[in-house]
Amino acid sequence: MSVTAPALATTTGRALVAPLAALAAGLLCLGLLFHEEIAAAVQVWTESTAYNHCFFIIPITLYLIWDRRETLHGVVPRPVPAAALGAIPLGLAWLVAERIGIMEGRQLIALTLAQLLFFAVFGVTLWRRLAGPLLFLYFLVPFGAFITPLLQDYTAWFIGVGLNALGIPNFTDGVTIQIPEGNFFVAEACAGLRFLIASVAFGALYALLIYRSPIRRAAFIAVSIVVPIVANGIRALGIVLLGHVLGSAEAAAADHVLYGWVFFSIVIILLLVLGLPFREDREPAPVLAPPPVRPPARAGAAVAAVAALVVLAAVGPAGAAALDRIAAARPGPAPPAIAASALCVPAPGAPAPLPMGAGIRMSATRLICDGQPVTVRIETFPPRSTAGVILGEQRRLTGIDVDITRLNVRGTPEGTWHLAEIEEPATAVASALWIDGAPAGGGLGMRLRQAQASLVGGGASAVLITVASDAAPGPGGRERSRRPVLIFLADRPTLAFELARLSERD
Repeated sequence: MSVTAPALATTTGRALVAPLAALAAGLLCLGLLFHEEIAAAVQVWTESTAYNHCFFIIPITLYLIWDRRETLHGVVPRPVPAAALGAIPLGLAWLVAERIGIMEGRQLIALTLAQLLFFAVFGVTLWRRLAGPLLFLYFLVPFGAFITPLLQDYTAWFIGVGLNALGIPNFTDGVTIQIPEGNFFVAEACAGLRFLIASVAFGALYALLIYRSPIRRAAFIAVSIVVPIVANGIRALGIVLLGHVLGSAEAAAADHVLYGWVFFSIVIILLLVLGLPFREDREPAPVLAPPPVRPPARAGAAVAAVAALVVLAAVGPAGAAALDRIAAARPGPAPPAIAASALCVPAPGAPAPLPMGAGIRMSATRLICDGQPVTVRIETFPPRSTAGVILGEQRRLTGIDVDITRLNVRGTPEGTWHLAEIEEPATAVASALWIDGAPAGGGLGMRLRQAQASLVGGGASAVLITVASDAAPGPGGRERSRRPVLIFLADRPTLAFELARLSERD
């Protein structure tokens, strides 16, 4: 069956209505299925300066699509319902990421499902012509924070190499650099993650607008990754050299964040200038072969593609909900109550109640140690709990964006206790976590063990304890908030062993 061009033109608008309506419905359903991932991403965009630019990704994507409007003439969606089958492995991957407790993995997979939805509705030709703008949507995921320690180590190494080359006496201990004029610490904010993320996003946008060759685009994006990493090392070295010249580390580091953004702006401008000689946006656009004149795809094809993809994508969240119900059916062991002692006496009033997840059990005690109140909470988790639930509770009770250090407590294995301190108002929270009788961190090994226990059973309970002081505002607040916590831990050297035994599998 053949269709003339005029007849096709009269039906093009109608041919677009059903696929676009189905696409909008599918995106809405995916948004509802993965609303936790969306909410977590928006929270990171709001709270982290490294990802504030994510609010502009969707408007930029819409502009990139409009910029390619000439290439879309005559191209109509030709849905590929069979592409929905790709949601099966993606759904299983999402379930694994959810059980491991890696939110960035869940977000990447959810966005990949959205990409698959675009492909299933648009078809090969239309999706290929919109591939650049659609793939740019991956910058919605606040991804990359895990490389911060690597960036810190690299920056400290770069500073050390630079100081040695310049003959300036120095000593590097991890991410701390000592020179005769004072000490410098490469904090997370100084690792260059904000510069790197912003540079890569801008580099990808610049490459999509200025270049047409995939090779040039890839090369410029690669340069936008390397340049900010090297530039941040130069910036950090410059701050240390400024301290050496001024004779004061504090004076050099006073406005180092401002220095960093000014330096970064100069680097981006230089990067743009270097990329301009290779631009291709002024060349005539390549002539794309017109699509064959064929009848518009039936509306039912787009609806079928969307419906199949949404149903298959829902298998992951449905499986996670079923596993959570199984875990809640077998709650953790009863947590012990904390008795008073000569150093820590009962405090008047009851601890503030906290909402608990299904199957999690808690005991809470208020004590006064050295005249300062502390709250001791012990939580036990079902054996099939996920690492995300356990570590989420630990973050909730200790706080986010805090300075965490290891504590050495007499009679307790090293690395068991960690101290989280909030500057203002000064608060200190000591925490420890045991799984199957051993202290547990939040590393990949622990996450994989918990994911396996959640999926197949046979795991041991996790036991979490937090010892939190009340806020101590004013001068000396940090010491006043830390002292009662340390007194409590020193007063109970056997508590860690008791809780470790409680976490052992039955």
